[in-house]
Amino acid sequence: MALITFMSDFGDNDHYVAAVKARILGIRPELQIVDISHTITPFDIIHGSYVLRSVFREFPAGTVHLAAVNTLDRESDNLIIINIEGHNFIGPDNGIFSLISEKQPEKIIKLSNPDIESSVFPSRDIMARATAMLAGGTVMEELGVVITDYKRLLGRQLKATKKQISGNVIRIDRFGNAITNIDQEIFNILQKEREFAVKFGRETIRAIYPGYASVEPGECFVVFNSNGFLEIGINKGSAAELMGLDFDAPVMINFDEE
Repeated sequence: MALITFMSDFGDNDHYVAAVKARILGIRPELQIVDISHTITPFDIIHGSYVLRSVFREFPAGTVHLAAVNTLDRESDNLIIINIEGHNFIGPDNGIFSLISEKQPEKIIKLSNPDIESSVFPSRDIMARATAMLAGGTVMEELGVVITDYKRLLGRQLKATKKQISGNVIRIDRFGNAITNIDQEIFNILQKEREFAVKFGRETIRAIYPGYASVEPGECFVVFNSNGFLEIGINKGSAAELMGLDFDAPVMINFDEE
């Protein structure tokens, strides 16, 4: 039996999460379901993809990830299973899975179910069943038809030269920290022990700190977080509120001349 993770924009105040789990366990009561988050901003596949991208590799290969975010978007009625990096993902074909990995899918299945277009709760009525069967050992091809493409969205791409790394804020977390798409590996390659300046808004920081508490309360810090991305925050404060940082705000690292 494969492990199941469950992420949604359903929130915690209603019955939706429990209803989906009940349907899965009603089919395979021995399955284990791990909640990733159910407080994804409603309909926000950018938020959902960031959370899923940040954590799915921590689970064992073969895990089935149910991603129920913006499931009623009728621009596409397709519900898909997609295999990426040895993991299986089930959810709507709304672009969310194109943002979780740079690698190409190994296989894509369009779920076959006569109730897809009429269901007002596809996460329970259709995706829960497919999740239970896939985690229980059913092969992907038995759950639908093989397709060759899925909806792709272009995430913000950083730009890097010998003199500068230019990126953007891709997420404001619940602490008000601004997470960027600037990767630590690229920074380490380009820095070459040179001095540098991190610029955002009207601020300039000339240091990257080892942790969030490396500065006094109320002071700004810049760190590489546990996922290896540059993060800007204020110790016991909100960088988003106090510095006006928001989604897509530009962030640059300028390197001094050698």
